[in-house]
Amino acid sequence: MAPDKHKAKIAARSGYLTNFMGEQSMAVRILGRAMAAAFAALALSALAADPIHIGLVNETTGPNAEAGQYTVNGARLALEEINAAGGVLGRQLELRIEDNQSTNPGTVLAYSKLLGEGGISAIIGPIRSTQVQAASPTIAKSSIPSVIGGTDPSLTKVNNPWIFRARPNDGYSSRVIADFAVNSLKLKKVAIVHSTDAFGSGGMAALTSALKAVGVTPVFVQGYTNNSQDFTPVVLALKKSGADVLATYMTNSPDVGIFAKQLRQLGVTIPWVGSPSLVTDTAMKLAGSALHSTFAIADFTPGANPEAKAYAEKYKAKYKLDPDVYSAWAYGALHLLAAAMEQAKSAEPAAVRTGLLNTCGFKSVEGKYCFDKNGDALHGYNVVKNENGRVVFIKTITFESNK
Repeated sequence: MAPDKHKAKIAARSGYLTNFMGEQSMAVRILGRAMAAAFAALALSALAADPIHIGLVNETTGPNAEAGQYTVNGARLALEEINAAGGVLGRQLELRIEDNQSTNPGTVLAYSKLLGEGGISAIIGPIRSTQVQAASPTIAKSSIPSVIGGTDPSLTKVNNPWIFRARPNDGYSSRVIADFAVNSLKLKKVAIVHSTDAFGSGGMAALTSALKAVGVTPVFVQGYTNNSQDFTPVVLALKKSGADVLATYMTNSPDVGIFAKQLRQLGVTIPWVGSPSLVTDTAMKLAGSALHSTFAIADFTPGANPEAKAYAEKYKAKYKLDPDVYSAWAYGALHLLAAAMEQAKSAEPAAVRTGLLNTCGFKSVEGKYCFDKNGDALHGYNVVKNENGRVVFIKTITFESNK
């Protein structure tokens, strides 16, 4: 073969090889990019699939375990609804439940366990004011929003920016009780019986102040210790006081049942207007007819709004029980947190806090939530009546502010 022709063939082969290698290199680069994009998509998918964890400090055991079960029922019903609708920010919610054993030390321990696990976006805290009071320093250090159900007005006034209340406080309940007793029932000789814990003492102080504002001084004020088994001395003193209407702030439903029976057994039949514990399922079952014809203020009652009515129907269909405040407030609290995360477009605790503070106009079972700077969202109460074991809605009384 001539030298020139041989050189031409070598050059052609070299060019082919160069083109081939170039094409292979381009293919590798394209494949690499495709694989990188695929891995990125998988990573994003895994991140999206990672659930958002919400803690729940609950009375799973102890004297208030029945109330704790109702709380879990309400929270789980909300959880099912939220997740069935696509979750929050494209992610499913997951509850982490810690038992506080119905005690203050147990509440602090439950918070510590949840916080120690990490990865919590927010916590649904206790309904008992005394438990919230005990855990408040832990909540403040956590930098994680805690949505509580305790109604002692002072709980949101201790410079703790991580506490948010998903029920109205007793600055409102006391005004509603005073208004209903004096202006609706036309009675002014008011007797107050209250628990000596944070909730009961705070309620008593608020009610005394609310009555004073309408020109009434209580004729009888008596405290008692939670989980009492005998209220006879209290009832006898009440009977001698000359009161024509009884107002109560009683923390635990079993106490309501015992007190109601002893009250009737000892012949006290004056009208009774009490805190929401009077219309809990536990109290009504224990007291039976002893609570008939009594009045209560209630943040939740099925007749108050369309959301409460719809919830009551769903709850009864699922659990074969009538809902009460324990289940309803937890249901509302979880929906509230979901709405705050969507509003903030984040499940990071600091963003959830901002989302809660910016929540105003969100409607759920307890009414229309609109947070003020202290972390209070609801500003009124419903008045209800126990008519032969059935809770009947009378009216809603709301206020613009707590002053």
